[in-house]
Amino acid sequence: MKSTLAAGLTGENTVTIDETRCIGFMGREGMVYATPRMVQDMEMTCREFLLPHLDEGEDSVGMHVSIDHLAATPVDMKVTFSVAVEAVDKRKVTFTFTAHDGMDECGKGTHVRFVVEKAKSAARLADKRAKAGLK
Repeated sequence: MKSTLAAGLTGENTVTIDETRCIGFMGREGMVYATPRMVQDMEMTCREFLLPHLDEGEDSVGMHVSIDHLAATPVDMKVTFSVAVEAVDKRKVTFTFTAHDGMDECGKGTHVRFVVEKAKSAARLADKRAKAGLK
């Protein structure tokens, strides 16, 4: 991990809410941004934010998510995620975030990511797969 990663850094990412990001069980008129997709978009925003601050061979994985889905966002609107690094504790990075759809704050919360060495993670997973009898 590079020394450039520090508390107080901020970033943004905007996504368009297409049908794949929406619930479908209430018909086209009821298609709104699904909470699981908000979580995924927020996690990817934080991961992409971290990448320039990581050394070659490193990546990050999610450890914790706390999210409030505050407002319905219809299909075809855009949502902007604003993330801020709250703390860096060795390899553990804590973010706060908000999500805004241009009319309402539609989400907010915290997210913790852990910086991993990809080769070590791959070896641990291979060992676990082998112990479980998987290929």
